[in-house]
Amino acid sequence: MIKHNPPSPEPLHRAIARFGDVAVLVVGDFILDRFVNGVIERISPEAPIPVLHGRGETSTMGGAGNVVANIVSLGAAAIPVSVIGTDVAGDNLMRMLRELGADTAGLAQERGRMTSSKSRFSALNQQVLRFDEEEIKPLDVAERAGLIRHFREALSRADIVILSDYGKGILLDGVAAELIAICREAGKPVLVDPKGRDYARYAGATAITPNRKELGEAVGHPVFADDEIVAAARELITAHGFDFVVATRSEKGMSVVGADEARHIATQAREVFDVSGAGDTVIASFALALAAGADHVMAASIANAAGGVVVGKRGTARLTVEELTGALFRSHGPTAHKDAILDAASAARMLATWKDEGLTVGFTNGCFDILHAGHVSLLHAARSQCDRLVLGLNSDASVRRLKGPGRPVNDQHDRACVLAALASVDAVVVFEEDTPLALIEALLPDILVKGADYTVETVVGADVVQKAGGRIVLVDLVAGKSTTGTIGKLRAGGATN
Repeated sequence: MIKHNPPSPEPLHRAIARFGDVAVLVVGDFILDRFVNGVIERISPEAPIPVLHGRGETSTMGGAGNVVANIVSLGAAAIPVSVIGTDVAGDNLMRMLRELGADTAGLAQERGRMTSSKSRFSALNQQVLRFDEEEIKPLDVAERAGLIRHFREALSRADIVILSDYGKGILLDGVAAELIAICREAGKPVLVDPKGRDYARYAGATAITPNRKELGEAVGHPVFADDEIVAAARELITAHGFDFVVATRSEKGMSVVGADEARHIATQAREVFDVSGAGDTVIASFALALAAGADHVMAASIANAAGGVVVGKRGTARLTVEELTGALFRSHGPTAHKDAILDAASAARMLATWKDEGLTVGFTNGCFDILHAGHVSLLHAARSQCDRLVLGLNSDASVRRLKGPGRPVNDQHDRACVLAALASVDAVVVFEEDTPLALIEALLPDILVKGADYTVETVVGADVVQKAGGRIVLVDLVAGKSTTGTIGKLRAGGATN
């Protein structure tokens, strides 16, 4: 039986609320991802190649390391087990894992191994070159024995296991099969992010999470339509004893297929910047949801929402609980759980994450009591100025003080629900004061947007934002729609640094 209707939101939010009680054991290929950004302004005189002028670089964990980072970012405990080198890349990975608070006792550094490293060079957010440093090499006898020992020791502390196979050698030569057998014997579910065409090496796993292309390669022919996805997944279930298959399908979302039932879940991505690491986020959130008590369909819905968030980020990205809750909130509309509306502390954590990823954060505010086209246009214009938009919303008490005892017409919960469902809004924060000054001071957005019936001098928080290096944008209004009336063009003179 094939179904397309999504689960109701309440059990999804209950599962997410239990993430903090979950511990995930992660085994696989740990990779150092390096991102070098710059600009290209000329061709080299030495050869017909562009010259990249570096403007900064960042390093993050990729592969199984990104799975660990997402688990920790979502509030759970991660236990990494693997083997890496004693080189600079390996030292950096160990440092990053310790900074996350992950238990690194099961991560061995060996002189005979090279830590995989990928350097991506980009100009104006367009990747122009990737430079890989790696050696694909199975574990030797001593390394394998050490990994299995660490795995057995950690398994008793874990609720679920992820095998993150990037084909660099850690899970080759029967290691994956041995780990899966240990999990089966201990009664622990094990999920696999697979690599290559031969899925027999993962036989007996609880589930595998291939993308559509990988699924087609595993069965020997391309798959596109819903029925083709289901048939291919069931072929693998029959051949290798998986309980179910979770197939990611890019813009088509995700399919979760068991022997007797299949569900197709529409994508939640609103805009796609970069798919790097999206599979890591999917399997991390899927594992957490399963361990937190969700069934495999609910877990897939949560993972699908998680993947939709991270493809809207640049580079190897991680996910927060606030972002995941917000994505599920939008996917279910105004009937979703009120926890999807952020408080100031949660919003500050989310903004810090966005800024760490190099995204520009905008802020605007208002009562938004009776939503009309002018409001929507204002928010659309504000969002066009930034990568992420936070909306400060006056509470009911604040609206009454500002507009009289008969207001608001719609309470703050309903107003927040409707606003958060708009594509232009990435977060809604309700504030109790008459002005958003305290909220602006807490968030320090890069851009502050107001209507052009203000001047820069009269915009609340303008001095705070400008002092922090941000800018103010005033939006021209069309007569007849008040401060948040129908929007014309952005007034160039209203933008200041």
